[in-house]
Amino acid sequence: MDKWVGKVAVVTGASSGIGAATCRRLVDSGMIVVGFARREVRLKELRKELIGKLGEFHYYIVDLCLEQNIQEAFAWVKSTLKSVDVLVNNAGVWRNSDALGNPQDWKLMFDTNVLGSSICSKEAVNIMKELKINGHIININSDIGHYPPTLMANMSVYSATKFSSVSITESLRELLALHMLPIRVTSISPGLVDTEMVEDVMPGAPILKPSNIADAIIYVLAAPQYVNVSEMIIRPTSETMLPFIKDAFQELNINL
Repeated sequence: MDKWVGKVAVVTGASSGIGAATCRRLVDSGMIVVGFARREVRLKELRKELIGKLGEFHYYIVDLCLEQNIQEAFAWVKSTLKSVDVLVNNAGVWRNSDALGNPQDWKLMFDTNVLGSSICSKEAVNIMKELKINGHIININSDIGHYPPTLMANMSVYSATKFSSVSITESLRELLALHMLPIRVTSISPGLVDTEMVEDVMPGAPILKPSNIADAIIYVLAAPQYVNVSEMIIRPTSETMLPFIKDAFQELNINL
């Protein structure tokens, strides 16, 4: 990670969970980190915690559903810190809504999980391209974005947003390669992680820690520039959907 010391990283969803864990690891590695999130109280607490570390932590209040807010945030980072070397698109939202559910829930998930992260990537790439930066964009996706949750209806729309993000991540990697830009792109797709978003979703299931995902981010960043770890799926050991599939069948009065 020595090559990233003093470089600037933007982390979305920085106020808790994977985002906060990632900020801690990057600051410990000597990076200048800007956390994007809506909850200023949490961001202030994180900044206080990280005072005196090898790197620095700053924050900017951002609602990823507002394009102008995102643009203003990246403009602030560029003018204040003079660079964006790494972007970690971590922010995400899940609502208990199936394919016949509340359209406002669908919109929130797509606006945050797909459009918001894509706008962040666009803004970061524009800065990296202008400043000729060997950059890295990391999208935190989900293993549920790699297979349809057939018997978990309340995850269907969320899964669709992650399918979209996985696809967009690879398309972005291809596009930047075609333009011969030295910007690496990585999709990291965790299984169940112990964050606020998944509280009470699957009680008793094997679960990862936010720090496990932060470790994966450090791994892909530390690889030599000519190495792009483009796809990584991380699951808890012994993870299986079978108990939840059985529950779904039982609700439908079907024996399995």
